[in-house]
Amino acid sequence: MNFLAHAFLSFGDPEITVGNLISDFVKGKRQYEYPPGIRNGIILHRSIDSFTDNHPASIEAKQVFRAHYRLYAAAFVDVTYDHFLASDAAIFPDDSLKSFSNETYSIIEPHIAILPDRFSAMFPYMKSQDWFYNYQFKAGLEKSFGGLVRRARYMDDSITAMTIFEQHHDLLRDCYRSFMPDVRDHAASRIQAFK
Repeated sequence: MNFLAHAFLSFGDPEITVGNLISDFVKGKRQYEYPPGIRNGIILHRSIDSFTDNHPASIEAKQVFRAHYRLYAAAFVDVTYDHFLASDAAIFPDDSLKSFSNETYSIIEPHIAILPDRFSAMFPYMKSQDWFYNYQFKAGLEKSFGGLVRRARYMDDSITAMTIFEQHHDLLRDCYRSFMPDVRDHAASRIQAFK
């Protein structure tokens, strides 16, 4: 899952939200430098990633991107899931995604001083460009695909990702719809286990 989904699957718990969002930037034993609540968020993130990678819907969705993007297929699926989540009126009715986005940025801001350097450097762009809110739009999806390509060593083409997405839109949407209730239950049960 990508940033929006990890924030959503933190269920409003501030420390879990922070840990869930920074987990990819925290390597090895560095997780033990954080308070227990943030550490739980880091653990939750990793559990969500493992669950996502092994879910039948995600395995099917990855096949759509695999021929062109190989090992990065999962990352393209993560971004695709964030797009469908941002557009999901059952989860974010009316303009509640805007409120959710602003609340999440407000949760992160007080923790900036203790967060990994790479996340702290990225966060002002995440907030000013309102990544969470803009995942619902084609331009936001294109920008996210472009970010994946820029970070990869062997990729230089994000236009193909949009073409693949558009050609397989319905299949990818159906994968999201099959997957989301399951990952939501998984995350909720993991958070319950922390208590």
